[in-house]
Parts: sequence; structure tokens; C-alpha cells
Amino acid sequence: MPVEVELGCGDGAFLFGRAAEDPWRNYVGVDIREEMVRRVQARAMRLGLRGITAVVGNINADLGRLFAEGSVDRFCMNFPDPWFKRRHHKRRMLTPELAADVVKALKPGGEFFFQSDVFDVALDAMDILEQEPGLANVVGPWRFERESPFRAQSKRERQTLRKGLRVWRLRYHKVGG
Repeated sequence: MPVEVELGCGDGAFLFGRAAEDPWRNYVGVDIREEMVRRVQARAMRLGLRGITAVVGNINADLGRLFAEGSVDRFCMNFPDPWFKRRHHKRRMLTPELAADVVKALKPGGEFFFQSDVFDVALDAMDILEQEPGLANVVGPWRFERESPFRAQSKRERQTLRKGLRVWRLRYHKVGG
């Protein structure tokens, strides 16, 4: 079955929503926090969902070890911590190195989906993704996607939309071999 990965899965709300929306995939959540991974695993077991799993990992260091080259159909990154202060920007999840690792792990035509409620974070992400030669923006260069292509929502997305705030979304597909 196709593999979809959420980078920084938190409580897994998006993973479980995606599994309900499209049960013909395997869903993997990666999070650096062991407690969150345990919660996702326990909920998946309790619900009898074998297509959902979560693993502990630092995506900036472990992505290449977690997923073989050309093995993932879609990566999603939902509302990563913004690290507002400039001196902390190095802690942001999406880096040029991570984008390159994502491209390696994606199957040809695979997809990377990103969303944030912080414009500066989304703009920085767009800058990184637009410069990655293995990715092409689905809606055109330097453009945000207005609506989510998914019914599933993360906890943060639901909170943001309830407050009437904007969500900045990006969707790229892998180009080339």
C-alpha cells in the first residue's frame, strides 16, 4: 500500500483523520517526543488500526535512516514550531537539508505538503522548497494553495480555523527520477 508520513505528528489527529479519509494507505507519524509516539501507538492499537504507526525520530537527523530512497508517496508537515527569534531559526524543522532528504525518500511524482498559521514560517518554507530542484510547486512557483486537499485536520489547524485565522499551505511534487 502507499506510504504517507507526517513529520512531527504530535497527537496524531491528522494521521487518524487521513486514515479515515483514505484507508488504503499506510500512515507513519514521526515525532521527537516519545510520549506523543506512545499515545499515537496506543490509540491505533485501541482502534485496531494496523495501517497507522508512529516512530520516535529527529527528522533532521534520522529521515534518511527511517525511509529508504523512493519509498514514500507523501510527506506532510503540519504547523511546525515557529521559533520566532532569528537566533532560533536554526531549530526550525524545515531546512534545505531536510528538503533534499524528503526528495530522496519520495517516489517519483510523490508529494510534500506543508502548512502553517505563521506567514513568516510559511514564507521561509516556500523559499526552501522553491530552491529544491527535485520539487515543483503544484499551484505554480511562489504560490500558496488556498484550500487543503484533505478533509483531515490537525488539532492546531482546527483551532486556527475556529479563530478565523489564515492557514498558509504549500504542496509540491517530486520532479525527475
